[in-house]
Amino acid sequence: MRTYTVVLDPDLDEGGYTVTVPALPGCVTQGETVEQCRDRAAEAIAVHLDGLRRDGQPIPDERDHPQLLTVSVAS
Repeated sequence: MRTYTVVLDPDLDEGGYTVTVPALPGCVTQGETVEQCRDRAAEAIAVHLDGLRRDGQPIPDERDHPQLLTVSVAS
């Protein structure tokens, strides 16, 4: 069992979220709700890991959890 952090980025134009997995570059999905994003992320991660295995690539572990910061700047 592996655990990965996923990032939900709101899609302001169309609604829903774009979902990325920082520890797995190129693993991206989308969803309309947080619950749907969680389910789709699990599916996308499983497919991504299967592809890495088929290609003989190592399976990355998430070593550090990503951090989100808010930064204010003058505009």
